Amino acid sequence: MELVRCPAELGTASRTVIVSSVSSDSHTWNLVYLQLVLEEAGCRVVNLGPCAPDQLIVAECLRNRPDLLVVSTVNGHGFQDGSRLIRVLRNHSELRQMPVVIGGKLGISGPDHRSSASLVDAGFDGVFEEDADIQLFRSFVAALPVGVTS
Repeated sequence: MELVRCPAELGTASRTVIVSSVSSDSHTWNLVYLQLVLEEAGCRVVNLGPCAPDQLIVAECLRNRPDLLVVSTVNGHGFQDGSRLIRVLRNHSELRQMPVVIGGKLGISGPDHRSSASLVDAGFDGVFEEDADIQLFRSFVAALPVGVTS
């Protein structure tokens, strides 16, 4: 776990963002990439790393009260693991308003917009499939209010 504080760009307040993979995904390059993207945007990043168990993610969200949780996966099991994780997160009253997004390779058959809609219905605030433009993610982060779950 790593906490990095970077000055906010353009004089905006700094957002705290937790970055994590799903419990079944051991990849790290995607998490490092997202951490760098978020730091460039002036965010403080807590990177939980790969294979983070659901309860660790919940505990760190309760402890850090992030402005955003970013769940990234590249192993093709994001839909299944993400559906479970968002239920666990939303069962905690303190985390119901916390913005949560998921992105990457969410299924083994490639992008599936029906699965994305199901993830939003389950409680994710945003779904960024593997073919999504990173600028869409950057715009989403920039539009977030600071201190939503504080």
